[in-house]
Amino acid sequence: MKNTNWTYLFVYITPIVVLLSLSSTTYWSFFAVFFVFVLVPFLELFTKASNQNLNEEQEIIAAKNKFYDWILLGLVPLQYFILMYFLEKVSTPNLTLLTQFGLTSAFGISCGVLGINAAHELGHRSSKTVQTLSKLLLATTLYMHFFIEHNRGHHKNVATNEDPASSRYGETVYAFYLRSIYKGWLSAWDLEKKRLQLKQQSFWSIHNEMLQFQLIQLTFILSIIFIYGIQTAVFFTIGAFIGILLLETVNYIEHYGLRRSRKGERYERTLPVHSWNSNHPLGRILLLELSRHSDHHYIASRKYPLLRHHEQSPQMPTGYPGMMLLSFIPPLWFLVMHKQLQHYTNQQIK
Repeated sequence: MKNTNWTYLFVYITPIVVLLSLSSTTYWSFFAVFFVFVLVPFLELFTKASNQNLNEEQEIIAAKNKFYDWILLGLVPLQYFILMYFLEKVSTPNLTLLTQFGLTSAFGISCGVLGINAAHELGHRSSKTVQTLSKLLLATTLYMHFFIEHNRGHHKNVATNEDPASSRYGETVYAFYLRSIYKGWLSAWDLEKKRLQLKQQSFWSIHNEMLQFQLIQLTFILSIIFIYGIQTAVFFTIGAFIGILLLETVNYIEHYGLRRSRKGERYERTLPVHSWNSNHPLGRILLLELSRHSDHHYIASRKYPLLRHHEQSPQMPTGYPGMMLLSFIPPLWFLVMHKQLQHYTNQQIK
């Protein structure tokens, strides 16, 4: 296909790495973790960020190119295949506890990259069918309320203290986990309650998506217990939680210390300056352009291959995998990011 960016097929590298990890019964079961948090960050130290955008004609062609949609849709059955393969492998008799944790970590990587990141892209599409696929992916990581909170809460309140998923200046990633996970879940309940009130529908009814999500996730866990046993269900839950922590780590780095100013009773419009951006190629490809986050929040409906670089956006010094790794060490994170914030502030003053 003419003008098709075939490099987006590299998004399938992560699930391939996960499957290789799941096929092992030795320390190689940790290969997915090594790949995401050691190999990719190391390689990105030697890759050059690209500020190049598609021109208007290229954007029109890319928007109509179904190839990019099929890449995304293909991740849905792949995640469910990985889930089933994981459940079979982790429940194999006589595995060492270390190997079981290695397998679980690989599944957790898949939950974060496929179960949530791909679901994030699908959840922004207008098709109800595609949105349902987003929810199916989120079910594999027990985080279905993300569909409500992210689309109706986070995008409205981003870069304000009203948003649980916007990290604050001086806040560690570990403190952020507690606040974002808990308050994000409560926010989703509140958003659904308000939606039902507007439609004059009962909170305690089948129309309440939050109630639906809890029942679906509970059914997921009970089904795994019934088929594979409690131990396997525990490893599944741990893997899903790893995926959740990966998402929340990304949330943490995406808006750290950035805030929209108030204009009377309302906040200023969300602009490219309210999200950290990264143009490093490996993170961009492996995460479906998620690291071009400034444009995503500026125009949330833009599909991943169309996302743009904005000169005024604050830039991260490396790609998302490396920045996530850095956030795990708060003193180093503050040292690097506070300097970046100061540099960005100085540039704005000029």
